[in-house]
Amino acid sequence: DDPKVANFDVLFQHDGSDSVRYAPYSANSGFYYVRANKRSQYLFTSLLYHSDLIITWDSHQQVLIQLLAEHSSLFGLNVKIFSRDTEYFPGGWQYHSRKDFMKKLIEGETDSYIFHMSWTENKDNKLLFLRQLGQWFVNEQCVGKNAEEILGGVEIQTGTPLFEPCCAAEALVSCHYKDKASVNSCKGKGENIDKYGRPFW
Repeated sequence: DDPKVANFDVLFQHDGSDSVRYAPYSANSGFYYVRANKRSQYLFTSLLYHSDLIITWDSHQQVLIQLLAEHSSLFGLNVKIFSRDTEYFPGGWQYHSRKDFMKKLIEGETDSYIFHMSWTENKDNKLLFLRQLGQWFVNEQCVGKNAEEILGGVEIQTGTPLFEPCCAAEALVSCHYKDKASVNSCKGKGENIDKYGRPFW
């Protein structure tokens, strides 16, 4: 309902990196909002048609950013990239670079809507970081499994509930890296993941 963003077709979280590869926008393709209209439909149709570039460049993010620039210039696509420093949509850049911000986030002193664990090497580390941060709510028996495996081979029906077996009512918290943000102190537990990492707490 914010009138300042009402006219944008696509709104992106800032990637955190200002490298030439992601110029000119530095949009993070892991979290964004798209208004359903002709301009945005054409943007994502174009992205599908550029699958050869995604394979060549080994990055859907890089291709999408180039298309954002092209469609903004040629077709009037209205693009908004939130500031890297906004507290509304933090992500991996803050997690790995802004210890002060992460402490505020953990204490509930920010107005953050989501937390996107970007800037992370693989899914295994994302899971460990989110568990440590107190933001993981998926029960172990559901991690890395499809619905059929979770339901024990039962034929999947429309509306088959995965909520009961998969969703934890409380965060599943565990320590893994003492130099990364954690809801509880991980001092003396786990190891450093960064070569010169210092304890978070």
